[in-house]
Order: sequence, then structure tokens, then C-alpha cells
Amino acid sequence: MKAVFITGHGSNEVVSIADRPRPVRQPDEVLIRMQAATLNQVDLYMRNSGAGITHQLPQIMGLDGAGIVEEVDAHERVLAPGQSVVLHPAVGCGRCEFCQRGEVVLCTGIQLLGEHRDGTLAEYVSVPAQNVFPMPADLSFAEAAALGVNHLTAWRMLFTKAQLKPWETVLIFGVGGGVSLAALQLAKLAGAKAIVTSRDDAKLQRALTMGADHVINGRAQDIAKEVMALTGGRGVDVVFENVGEAVWSSAMKSLVRGGRLVTCGATSGDQPPADIRRIFIRQLQIFGSTLGNFEEFGDLLSLVARTGLRPVIDSEFPLDQTHAALSRLESGEQFGKIAIHIGEA
Repeated sequence: MKAVFITGHGSNEVVSIADRPRPVRQPDEVLIRMQAATLNQVDLYMRNSGAGITHQLPQIMGLDGAGIVEEVDAHERVLAPGQSVVLHPAVGCGRCEFCQRGEVVLCTGIQLLGEHRDGTLAEYVSVPAQNVFPMPADLSFAEAAALGVNHLTAWRMLFTKAQLKPWETVLIFGVGGGVSLAALQLAKLAGAKAIVTSRDDAKLQRALTMGADHVINGRAQDIAKEVMALTGGRGVDVVFENVGEAVWSSAMKSLVRGGRLVTCGATSGDQPPADIRRIFIRQLQIFGSTLGNFEEFGDLLSLVARTGLRPVIDSEFPLDQTHAALSRLESGEQFGKIAIHIGEA
């Protein structure tokens, strides 16, 4: 089968697009004929170094994806050959205390597609049946694929961790990136007010058309001062943050007393000043979060089916142009998800 895989670490020269062995489905697994996947920042990280992530080379890339069931156990009651499906990228051990309570994302032996095991940028992938969900109707395969990382991550951050309420205000950093756009869509569906930031005016204007209540240009404006002006000196209830060190001070200063900050990334650095005095005096709450569990994914898919939410797709590339797709992701110019077409239904 054709696949995109890394043979080392560096830049696009270590990313090969060539044949790899087709996976052999094991009992209780589902073999998926992949139709689309989308790129995530971790794809660049795995290409560049993969430091701290146990993996073997060559490694097929790709975390999220959607496709068509090719093979499944005869006793399977939910899935059937020919069915359109979307994948959850976290494969748990099923035995640790966290898996036992339904928190596969905390599994002590977690294996993520595209990181610890072969991923979705391939014509076929085989995963446990519990990782395979019926695809919401009316979505393209690219749109469905986008739900598996960015929207799931945003869902857990906003609703499980930060417990965002309809009457509250959330500050979302870095709109234009997939997870921040997902947060904007979900926050507005929940009835909350959303203030978004970017260093690109064009992205801010597009965010306004998507329902953002206020926008702040982080290059030209002091984010914390603007937030205070927009909230009458109060601050926001929730900060949604995936940038890290470069915005940490502004994020902390933008919170109302007792406010909640939830973070899932550190693309600009992972050692910001702690600002501990502000944390305890203002009784702030800080949550770390990654991905989401199976129950949260099911709830997200149900919401998509009920509301017609559609992930924002920036651009689409065929599998053999994955180098160009990775370069676009690396440029930071995208607004939404960069999708890879793998097959045709």
C-alpha cells in the first residue's frame, strides 16, 4: 500500500511517500480503507525530532483520519464492511487503572497513531474496534477526519476541564490554528462569548465572520489590557491556550479572579514564569489537557450530527503532495485544517 512515513529526523527529506506493507488485521480490530486525514503539529514534531516519543523507524505518519470499513470481525455489532467511519487516535492498554475508568488518554501504555504506532497517512490502517466510530452524515471525509484531534481536544478542554458555561466569556489564543478554530466553533455553539487573538488581521476578520465577539491582534495590541477593556476590568472566565511561553503572562493577567486556564500546547516554549503569587492570591485554576476519551468523542460526534457543525478546512492535498502540505503547516499561514486525500470512496 502507498503510505507517508519518516525514515529519520530532519525536514521533508526524511518523509518518504512509497509502498509499505499492508497491515494484517488482528482479532477485535477493524481494517479501514483510508479516505482522508488531516495534519497536526505533532506531524512536524515527529518529522523534526520525535524526541521523548518512543517510536521505531520507518514510522507511518498521521494521527486522525476517516475512511471505509474493509474488514471486521463477524461478531461485530456496530460496524460493517462498507461503512464510513472516523478514528479515535489513542490506543490504550485496556488494563491500567485509567483505561478501566474510561480515560484512555491517561493510559500508562498509550499508543497514539502516527507517534507510537503506524498512523493514518496510508491507504489502510488497522485499529481496535473501540477506536472506530460511525461517521456523521453530510460531512466530507476530510471534515470528519478533522474531528479526531482538534475538535476532540477542544471539547475536553472547554467542557470537561474548564466547564465553560453559556453565560461566560472565553479568551482563545491563536485563532487560525485547527484547535483554536474548533474551540471558537464549540464555544459559540455553547452560547458563550468568545474573544480571539491572532497576529494576522486577515485571520481575525475571518474569525469575526465565524461568530467571534471580539478580536485582538497580539502583534499590535497588549492582549491583557484589551481583554480588561472589553470586559469592563473584570477579565475572562476561561482562557483557552495552546501557545505556551510567549503568551503565558498575558493569559494569566486576562483571567477574572477564580478564573480557569486550560492549556494543551507549548509551541513557543514550555518554561513560562509560574506567576505563583497571582495564582494563589486570585485563586486561579490551571488545567492541562490532551485529546479526549471515547465518551467525549461520542458526545462530540452526536453534537456534530445534531447541529451540522463543519470543521474549517484550509486546503486539501493528494497523498503524493504531502511534502507541500507539511510545508504549509510549517508556514503557520493556514486558517483551519490541512487535509490529505488518500483514496476515493
